[in-house]
Amino acid sequence: MIINAEEYNSIIFDLGGVLLNIDYHKTINKFKSLGLVKFDSIYTQFKQDGVFDKFERGEISNNEFRDEIIKNSGVEIPKKKFEEAWNSMLLDFPPTRIALLEKLAKTHRIFLLSNTNKPHIVAFKEYLKTIGLLSRFNNVFEKIYFSYEMGMRKPETRIFEYVINENKLNKEKTIFIDDSFQHIEGAIKTGIDAFFLKPEKCITEVFTKI
Repeated sequence: MIINAEEYNSIIFDLGGVLLNIDYHKTINKFKSLGLVKFDSIYTQFKQDGVFDKFERGEISNNEFRDEIIKNSGVEIPKKKFEEAWNSMLLDFPPTRIALLEKLAKTHRIFLLSNTNKPHIVAFKEYLKTIGLLSRFNNVFEKIYFSYEMGMRKPETRIFEYVINENKLNKEKTIFIDDSFQHIEGAIKTGIDAFFLKPEKCITEVFTKI
């Protein structure tokens, strides 16, 4: 499937897995190297229990999140090493993707909507700064939305409705792009189009007529 850019005037992008390359296994392996040999099972259980959801909604602090992980693992990890392990899933942000965004921004209203947490965003912005892309990234979007600042997360329909209503977007002319199918389903429920970016696809390959 290809996105015909001419069919839309507003585009909402996800961050991790769409614009920023990520690898969850790097975080799992890093924690295992620090002694959390069952971190992958803790990660899965916490997803089921809603701990990660709370973290991404900003309902628990960085320290509370770390304390929960440590309590359930029985392994004490210094704060700095914990954050390094947690952030190790964040990989690179290819310059070709910022170039695509800048090209689209000339003809479209573009937004960022990401399920994320404060440590990841602090680390991501520091990375962008080191490669000289921070100001370009901040300036290319009409508005940036992070779940931990909003108190809600995808695929909750209310987060999509919030973005749509706050910016007075025309639902029939808006498309959302994400690499998680459940988030796509949430967006569709609000009445906007959505595009599922498969793992083997790059965002720079899916647009025509831009």
